[in-house]
Amino acid sequence: MVGSDPNNCTGSRCSTTIEADITPVIVNVAGLTFSGNHVLAATLASPQFAHNDYATTPAATAAGAFPAAPALIRGAGGTLSQGDAGKQLQLEDATMRAQFNKTGSSGYHLILHPNVLPTVTINVPSNQGVLLQSGRGVIFADISINWWAAQIQNLETTADLTHLPIYLTDNVLLHIGSSITNCCVIGFHGTRASGLGGGSNNSNGNAKVQTFAWASWVQPGVYSRPNGGTDWALQDIHALTHEISEWADDPFVNNTVEPWVTPTAPQYGCTSLLETGDPVVAIGFAKGTNSFEQGPNPDGSKSADGYYHPEDEAFLPWFMRTSPNTISEPTQTASANVGRYTLMGSLNPFPGFKAPATGC
Repeated sequence: MVGSDPNNCTGSRCSTTIEADITPVIVNVAGLTFSGNHVLAATLASPQFAHNDYATTPAATAAGAFPAAPALIRGAGGTLSQGDAGKQLQLEDATMRAQFNKTGSSGYHLILHPNVLPTVTINVPSNQGVLLQSGRGVIFADISINWWAAQIQNLETTADLTHLPIYLTDNVLLHIGSSITNCCVIGFHGTRASGLGGGSNNSNGNAKVQTFAWASWVQPGVYSRPNGGTDWALQDIHALTHEISEWADDPFVNNTVEPWVTPTAPQYGCTSLLETGDPVVAIGFAKGTNSFEQGPNPDGSKSADGYYHPEDEAFLPWFMRTSPNTISEPTQTASANVGRYTLMGSLNPFPGFKAPATGC
């Protein structure tokens, strides 16, 4: 995991600051341009980097009825991280503090210091990307994941090994395999070895490994339906918060746990990866003030609500089947398991996150 050991640090050593190098990416595909610069200011002003009080949230995902499938609708908010009431924190800092119950007066922190690097441009060949239009009329790019991953890996050759590179795009989504409808991936994180032959020689256990994340800003109306319908929270910084949280708990993508599965994210199947965002994908809450892209969707409906929409995140005790959970911040309402299994705690509407993970 990234940062100090929350249970074996003292004083200033409990606070870790990571330099986060943000590279806006301009993507040209099928005659249209999607620019990371377009969403840069809104991203920097978002809870990922700006400070907010996580005591409460004005709205959170609720489980609603929708024809043929469950709906992740906009529900009532309430108490979020009661232990950090009155604290001004970045999102990942608040997440890690809640995960290890280091709230309140604790000096434990994980802070991201953003640095904006020069923009890069990627031109997508016609056989690697197309344009798609959502049901709300939003046009977005749909690119082959294999081709896109190679482009991000190429950018990694110039990254600072001591920093976290973040590649920021706008409305760039990916499809898996040859079918453009097998969509959509909106972010990933990973590693790249450094040194001769892709690895370090004579490292004596200190091999240099570059971690990185790519995430796309998601315009309201790409996923969310009018009046806060299905996947209400899957907009703006949702993908970025997903990848940063996963990076913080599993930076080298090699932390494995007992296999788990959840009906809220069947696309991941049975997996043993410590991916904190995968179980709760599209489940989230409202935080901060967002004035960017708050108008109606192209079809006249309204998906934006004036807030940013961070994703909920599953905590280590959920994956570890820890019960009672004496590791994380207690739930907002009394629970036999004591601690919360996700950042949203009692606000998460699904029973599977009010108890430890189940096996496959």
